[in-house]
Amino acid sequence: MTNGHTDRQLAAIMVLDVVGYSRLMGKDEEGTLALLKRLRSTVVSPQVAAYRGRIVKVMGDGAIIIFASIIDAVNAAIAIQQAMVKFNAGHETDMMVELRVGLNLGDVMREGTDVYGDGVNIAARLQEICKSGGVVLSAGAYEQVKGKVAETFHGGGERTLKNISQPVRVYLWPSPDIDYVQESGLTPSLPDKPSIVVLPFDNMSADPDQEFFADGVVEALTAALSRIRSFFVIARNSAFTYKGTPKNVMQIGRELGVAYLLEGSVQRAPGRLRITVQLIETGTGAHLWAEKYDGTDEEIFELQDRITEQVAGAIHPSIQKAEIERVNRKPSGNLGAYDYTMRAMHHVWMLDKDESATALGLLRKALEIDPDYPLALALSAWSWAQHSVYNWVEDISSAKRRALQHAERAASMSAEDPLILAVLGSVHTFARNFGAARTLLERAISLDVNAAWAHSRIGWLEVYSDRPESAIPHFERAIRLSPLDPMNFNNYVGIASAHQVAEDYAASADYFSRALTERPTAYWIHRNLAPVLLAAGRKQEADASMQVLMAEFPDFTITKFKDAMVFSPPALERIAVFLRHLGVPES
Repeated sequence: MTNGHTDRQLAAIMVLDVVGYSRLMGKDEEGTLALLKRLRSTVVSPQVAAYRGRIVKVMGDGAIIIFASIIDAVNAAIAIQQAMVKFNAGHETDMMVELRVGLNLGDVMREGTDVYGDGVNIAARLQEICKSGGVVLSAGAYEQVKGKVAETFHGGGERTLKNISQPVRVYLWPSPDIDYVQESGLTPSLPDKPSIVVLPFDNMSADPDQEFFADGVVEALTAALSRIRSFFVIARNSAFTYKGTPKNVMQIGRELGVAYLLEGSVQRAPGRLRITVQLIETGTGAHLWAEKYDGTDEEIFELQDRITEQVAGAIHPSIQKAEIERVNRKPSGNLGAYDYTMRAMHHVWMLDKDESATALGLLRKALEIDPDYPLALALSAWSWAQHSVYNWVEDISSAKRRALQHAERAASMSAEDPLILAVLGSVHTFARNFGAARTLLERAISLDVNAAWAHSRIGWLEVYSDRPESAIPHFERAIRLSPLDPMNFNNYVGIASAHQVAEDYAASADYFSRALTERPTAYWIHRNLAPVLLAAGRKQEADASMQVLMAEFPDFTITKFKDAMVFSPPALERIAVFLRHLGVPES
């Protein structure tokens, strides 16, 4: 704690967000900052004051505001949204500002000038699912204002909110057919090419443990479609956020910005397979075609090839069969190794110490069965690279060496696989072999233009090469290709790091904080957040961040930080100066 005392209170919490903040900043940074300053002074602050609220925290693209009365909070939210029409008058369409507002009634903890707690977290998540120009209320807030405010709120059912354990019933203004989005930012527009998402397939097998096999089929189909250059394919991680949830295909199409959706099921019995797939147009919900594929375990990859070809033909008839054959790549024929690798896939991408250790255990079993399986080698390489860069091991050099060995073995056997090339490029980045890394990552993108992760890794390469202005577009491209990706918190870390290298510490702190909101258990982020908070003049918050860091990494030192991180020596030293001021020992 920063002051040894935490105040609690019941409050009405408003979280307000500027839609498309990064887009506006990218178009006109100075103009956007001036616009948002005017918004705060002429719209937000006057309405908050009129309804007796208090702005407790301002981020680059939003604010947290508390009120003693939820009725006042609701009236203020509606007044703000109604005032936006006049505020935007005269602005060109692409420079208009839109807001989303989430409101919750709950317990908050006050530390200094900041507020925390589940009440704040729920309000923030409600804001994220709100339509531009709208207001979303939690059920608890709605019960207190029902019949007491002039505007009408409509039931929106129960919603599962990110990182909130229980579903929350929501109420909506201004209309009952309000759209939802699941990430901040504008609902993506359709790309100028055929666009598709492959949703998780249903496991129809009697054995629930075969769930991972159904996931593996989706992995293969997504990878194959991604390597067709004329397609825009949503990455696997975003697609899997819909796993186990009711499917509204038109809503999914809006949320992901895709015109087509592939869904299906897998039934696996001893020696036999049945895969059922159907292609749906998201704009109308029309089923374009459906097919059933039967075969044996040994025919799984041939079945995937046939499905891929038919999907491509249905979406874009001009795609020739020869082009489909060019992009087809079959993984190892050993299903045992394949099974273990598919089991590991989820754990690999969590960027968590325990999850990564679990992944390495599963991949070790895959490699015991097939020591030359490229995908298992590549994922092992990336897992070891995580251990080195996130200070998860004492012997950082050994972890880097293992990562490079596994990545090079994978690439020697599958030199045209975009994922494997991206892994090898990432490992070479950590080894400071920037020229080799760039060649590999650019090759990965040339083979798969939809490679969200390869774009992200090029963004990191630019950060480490002291080219922050070139880094941010790559992170933003990665987020667009996979808008619901659980890995996107790391793209926000990348954007924050770019601002840190550019010595724009206020923006950097905001993006690091945003990343932690997405993934609160990524404690390694505090290695960077604490020093940028101090550099931005936010000493109390910097001290609190440092306490979290030292609790998780009690042996953290400047030397260990420099050994793990890949920033340039001048950038590392600039960060180290603030770490020393925060009391981090040299070695």
